[in-house]
Amino acid sequence: MIFSNYSVSKVTNSHNLKINAAAQRSKKSEGVATLFFAPLRRCVIKFAPFFALILSLPAFRSHDFHTSITRMDYNAKDRAFEISIRVFTDDLEKALSKDNNGQKIVVVNNDKNDPLVEKYIRKHFALITAQKQKKAYSYVGKEQEADATWIYIEIPSQEAVSGLSLQNTIMHDLFDDQINLVNLNYQGQKKSYIFKKDEATLALGL
Repeated sequence: MIFSNYSVSKVTNSHNLKINAAAQRSKKSEGVATLFFAPLRRCVIKFAPFFALILSLPAFRSHDFHTSITRMDYNAKDRAFEISIRVFTDDLEKALSKDNNGQKIVVVNNDKNDPLVEKYIRKHFALITAQKQKKAYSYVGKEQEADATWIYIEIPSQEAVSGLSLQNTIMHDLFDDQINLVNLNYQGQKKSYIFKKDEATLALGL
């Protein structure tokens, strides 16, 4: 489902509670996660005063809502989508525990849970060709900050985006009301999509 700017803004603002703090962090030595993260930081940092107001609301402090936000930037030089997925850390921990026979999973920076996170993302996030084939992609890593975890992947793609579909069922296995927002930036064109449990795969036409 493609939403209006108002609807997209509402979901985006509710999810990015503490991005401004993350923007002050130093670059990682390897620079891979920072390369993906920088455009999103620039996009939201100017809304910091509004985020501070939202943070004071009881509903947001208690995490009463279930949502993720994803940014897909197409790198024409490398012919690949650079993708940043932001989820609530406690939701991710619940999902990983569920997939691992109830074993308690704690997600922090520099832990040993990347194989579990990668397995979960590969199961619930996929770029699909016109021939109904899931594109192969690379898991880059994750970064935990405040109450959220950023997950980074890269998907090589040479065909036109109009022939592709995206599957996003992140946390749909946990919450019936889960909403996953995806912001696509493709060769200067931008569009936002919202994935719900009954609309988990959408065409990426621009």
